[in-house]
Amino acid sequence: MPADPPRGIVALARRVGALTGWRRAALAALLGALATAAIPPVYFVPSLLVSLPGLVWLVDGAGAARRPQWNAFFAGWWFGIGHFATGLYWIAHALLVDAARFGWLIPIVIFGLSAVLAIFIGAATLAMWLSRLRGPSAVLVLAAAWTVGEWLRGHIFTGFPWNLTGSVWADIVPMMQPAAAIGLYGLSLLTVAIAAMPATLATEARGPRRWLATTAAALLLAALWVGGVVRVPTGEQPAVPDIRLRLVQPDIPQSLKWDPALRERHVIHTMRLTREAGYERITHVIWPEAAVPFALSADATLRQAIGSVIPSGGLLLTGAPRIAGQGATFQAWNSLYAIDGSGAVAAVFDKFHLVPLGEYVPLRGIVPLEKITAGIGDFSAGPGPRTLTLPGLPPVSPLICYEVIFGGAVADPAARPGWLLNVTNDAWFGISSGPHQHFASARFRAVEEGLPLARAANNGISAMVDPYGRVTALLGLGRMGVVDATLPQALPPTLYARYGDAIPALLVVVALALAAALRRFG
Repeated sequence: MPADPPRGIVALARRVGALTGWRRAALAALLGALATAAIPPVYFVPSLLVSLPGLVWLVDGAGAARRPQWNAFFAGWWFGIGHFATGLYWIAHALLVDAARFGWLIPIVIFGLSAVLAIFIGAATLAMWLSRLRGPSAVLVLAAAWTVGEWLRGHIFTGFPWNLTGSVWADIVPMMQPAAAIGLYGLSLLTVAIAAMPATLATEARGPRRWLATTAAALLLAALWVGGVVRVPTGEQPAVPDIRLRLVQPDIPQSLKWDPALRERHVIHTMRLTREAGYERITHVIWPEAAVPFALSADATLRQAIGSVIPSGGLLLTGAPRIAGQGATFQAWNSLYAIDGSGAVAAVFDKFHLVPLGEYVPLRGIVPLEKITAGIGDFSAGPGPRTLTLPGLPPVSPLICYEVIFGGAVADPAARPGWLLNVTNDAWFGISSGPHQHFASARFRAVEEGLPLARAANNGISAMVDPYGRVTALLGLGRMGVVDATLPQALPPTLYARYGDAIPALLVVVALALAAALRRFG
């Protein structure tokens, strides 16, 4: 173990901490943007080893300035601005679908949303400064507060747990495995603690003691990786017998999706894809969210026509709107239908976690905006996660679009399903990082719950994921076609599936207790 840190690291930390004004804000934003390189689809995780220690040094230097608490908060806030603006740029694609109406909102939405989400990181850095701790204790406080912030932004105001820090491991299967016990929130805590710990190399301690915390963090990282390798079997997960799913990806541009003159053509196009080579070997078909742009519940003739492409004895699971009532009693739902070969509806699931401004307008009557989806007015929300029992299939928990990003809320705990089904229309994201980030989150739900996940997207990414998060079949972004896959068997309920967010909450308590115990090393 080296006696001293790399030359100049103490001086660098002091220079970073001493920055003021626009230089301080600019560096914080730059570090936040650098952290974006770690999330999907780039997955350059080493960027966190620069961005997070830099953030710690900025907060450490806040006490030398006027209004230190505000300097500590704004170090995190500017970091968040840089991180979320670069990580969520793809929102512009959704607003450009109807650029004449919504294009002007792009800078307001991207930077406004980033400014709101950045508050949670600012609160974490403020908590670190208020703790008056230094060294590894301060890093542990930051990691704990960061995780609480991620949980809060995943729950309040309907929640937006997009790009949680733990998602940086979605391309390394062994590193995904801790989520089966501690969830993605818990993995975020460990990731922040490990990546930020090299900041302690700039402490005034001398000799091996200076390296102790960073070495411990490296050993923890190695232990997580080894544990993941041990957990994941070398062979494929056994498949559920006599089931072969066809996931259909029609790749219809969002700008044309709801064109009244083209809607029927879109359905015919999706039906033709369903009958492509290999059709005789499949048992069930899955189409993406809103693949049928008609009120399917009210159109028996259309259901019977669609039934002609359903394998004998099988089902089609497809997204389509559902409507009921008229006038003042009118309601619409973003739904998933299970339809048999005769066109009969075997089951319906209604989306319960709606997208603000995409599927409804919050505070309608006060907010002077319209939702960006055309046609039907505000959607109504379904009752919550449901397990559907369907002929010829294990019980399934459907998730429409971004419902899949909400860890701990993807399955009915009273009726555990045998698999998860995510249907989505990622055409809103364009060819951008958005679909990759969405898919990464979906893979973590499989690991957390110990359940396989089938995913059908309009323009990508459609895939089958086993309960270890491994992709067993995939059709990439922007491609048209089908992907056929067997359905992997589920695992017994994971620790996270049993206890949910109580596990990462306990981890937060442990981190804070450890910070208090290690305060003498500050």
